[in-house]
Amino acid sequence: MPNSPSPSSAGSHVAALTDRTDDRPVYVIGGGPGGLAAAAALRARGVRAVVLEKSDRVGSSWRGHYDRLRLHTTRRWSALPGLKMPRGYGRWVGRDDMVRYLEKYTEHHELEVVTGVEVTRIDPAPDGSGDWQLTATGGRVLRGRAVVVATGFNHTPHVPRWPGSETFTGELLHAAGYRNPAPYADRDVLVVGIGNTGAEIAADLAEGGASRVRIAVRNAPHIVRRSTAGVPAQAAGILIRRVPVWLADRAGRLLSRVATPDLSGQGLARPTTGLYTRMKDGATPVQDVGLTDAVKKGRVVPVATVASFDRDTVVLADGTRITPDAVIAATGYDRALEPLLGHLDVLDARGRPVAHGGRSPKGAPGLYFTGFTNPISGMLRELALDAEKIARTVARTGAGLPARGRG
Repeated sequence: MPNSPSPSSAGSHVAALTDRTDDRPVYVIGGGPGGLAAAAALRARGVRAVVLEKSDRVGSSWRGHYDRLRLHTTRRWSALPGLKMPRGYGRWVGRDDMVRYLEKYTEHHELEVVTGVEVTRIDPAPDGSGDWQLTATGGRVLRGRAVVVATGFNHTPHVPRWPGSETFTGELLHAAGYRNPAPYADRDVLVVGIGNTGAEIAADLAEGGASRVRIAVRNAPHIVRRSTAGVPAQAAGILIRRVPVWLADRAGRLLSRVATPDLSGQGLARPTTGLYTRMKDGATPVQDVGLTDAVKKGRVVPVATVASFDRDTVVLADGTRITPDAVIAATGYDRALEPLLGHLDVLDARGRPVAHGGRSPKGAPGLYFTGFTNPISGMLRELALDAEKIARTVARTGAGLPARGRG
């Protein structure tokens, strides 16, 4: 029978505290917030959970984010099950504090984390037992009673295949490679994409000394204040999820007109579709952490989206030709789940899981997903809720054996 992997040095100090008699644990793929939360919730219910993380530390994606990043959700509503975030982190938690929190969370819950192991394929166990079989690096074949896939919403950077981009003589990089504005001082930079990442990077560049900053816009975004009169936008997001789409759209339009300026004169018109309607299509609102002020002052200039490249020139959709020194593509990420489980018929046409949280896809009992939605109520809050739902379902269905050795 295949054996469980041995913990790496990064995880062995906690792994030694858990019961290892169960050689068919629940495997959690991914050592980010979603995976750690699921493992902690499972362990709290007496279920052995083994987290498999391909990098050498938990929270690897958070470590690579740009320097000025802060959560757009409050500290209170961003904590994972079983451990509050320290008050000293402030209301809007920064990147480095988030990493510290994930490390502390792993230690606090005595989670069994195995680093340096990448799962490459998930299959039903060949003996028809209902277990799951995982193929992983190093020739490992692992067997678990259930599997939680928590590889993350932002898994693989996506850069569109713009015609002529391979000829571009300037610098072209994905936003995942951006850290701070220092390398772009006195340079002309085009940011492509006006989601939260693109908007924040554009503002960061404008504040950090870039000589010119433009932002390429395909669809005008909904822009919301991170908080209004002390009330965080997340609170409205939580409430909006409970009302009809038409009512949420109407409330969003009213809030936008009250809280955010009209930037139509600066080339950034208000969107014509409702906020929640756009959310249903996968577009999240942009939380303003400096963009509107930068646009109003002309320090960030909205332009048409990119059509193609021609050596040192970027051709925009309206025919305008510009020659930036650098292009930063804030064009999102791919979930990259197809190689892992595309053969199981559990993904939709966009490559996203057809079920999440405590529900398994039809025909795949014991397979769970967390972190593949981007709700207006807050990603971390949703991960915490998903973790509890998954743990309740797994414990109720008997997947996993009691973990002894807890104090």
